[in-house]
Amino acid sequence: MSWTEEKVAKLKELWGKGNTASQIAEIIGGISRNAVIGKAHRLNLSAKIKTRTATSNEKFENSLDDKNIKPKKGRRSKFKSLIIEKNFEPENPLQLEQLDENHCKWPIGHPNEDSFYFCGRSSLKDFSYCKLHLLYAYQPKGKKEDVAEKEEVPEFIEKKIQSA
Repeated sequence: MSWTEEKVAKLKELWGKGNTASQIAEIIGGISRNAVIGKAHRLNLSAKIKTRTATSNEKFENSLDDKNIKPKKGRRSKFKSLIIEKNFEPENPLQLEQLDENHCKWPIGHPNEDSFYFCGRSSLKDFSYCKLHLLYAYQPKGKKEDVAEKEEVPEFIEKKIQSA
């Protein structure tokens, strides 16, 4: 299949009107969608992605409003909602044998000590920990820890470093 001047002119016209590559291929006839995309690229025709995305987003948001469906919360917003909530149930100290899937499994103390226990609060669905310990266990992505102030190196260590 070769691109004639008439087909190229028709491609430019239909592309400018906002037709999809599939529609253009069907209208021109005898060419594939990929051939249309390739020729449009070689002709440096402007990408229509921006206009399509903008209209599809509007349609999506309108459909959400119509159906009263809330979009799913992202990972960061889930953590923010946990941080805002300050009312945590009291600890329910449990031993390992007493734990089940509904209890928080956050260890408190050192396992070799007699005072060692697990938190025992109600755990969140699909997690092993309660709301409070979930904040410790899962840090939001992209959040960097504050760098602690650099402690001064003792003089005798600094001398060893310099001599090495």
